[in-house]
Amino acid sequence: MKPYVLNCAGEIEMEVVNALRMAQILIRARLKTARCVVDATAGNGKDTLFIAANTPADSTVWAFDIQEQALRKTRELLFQNGFDSKVRLINDSHAKVSYYIGTAIDAAMFNLGYLPGGSHAINTQPENTIAALSQILSQLVISGIVTIVAYPGYEHGLTEMAEVSYFLNQLPQKEYCVACWSMVNQINHPPLLYIVERVSENTQP
Repeated sequence: MKPYVLNCAGEIEMEVVNALRMAQILIRARLKTARCVVDATAGNGKDTLFIAANTPADSTVWAFDIQEQALRKTRELLFQNGFDSKVRLINDSHAKVSYYIGTAIDAAMFNLGYLPGGSHAINTQPENTIAALSQILSQLVISGIVTIVAYPGYEHGLTEMAEVSYFLNQLPQKEYCVACWSMVNQINHPPLLYIVERVSENTQP
């Protein structure tokens, strides 16, 4: 789906999008030829399903979550839509991503915070998020994309966003291109989207 529509006069009208929708818009083109994609935060399975539906039939999708409740919901959603066979569900921290995936990674999605409808006491942790990002970025192919949606609207989310932002700001610009997208006139500190694209290999000895 395009991020715009044509009105009856043939003029372009932008759709209203949020950080989650924009992440999907920006990563979709890369998924069409992807062989290995990571959903680092399976949650209720919506991003996992989006990835599975937009990648080639022979690609592998890895979905991580520490909560069995989340993986159960993700498994059910994938089964209902016929994509359960191409997704590997991992009941473990995304901080261990390189333990499970030894190949190159084409794209990855992070949706930080807590499980919608679950306990607000169980959140993604900054140190684990940064560990996962570090591993994925080191295995990311040239032109590979990573999206991270962060939630500064509550205390833990604000802290995690700040630490993730600091980490991303330190990435070498010759190797990675990092951008940030947000709604600027929304109240209550709306989610922020970070986008990372790998543009070259590490040339340091």
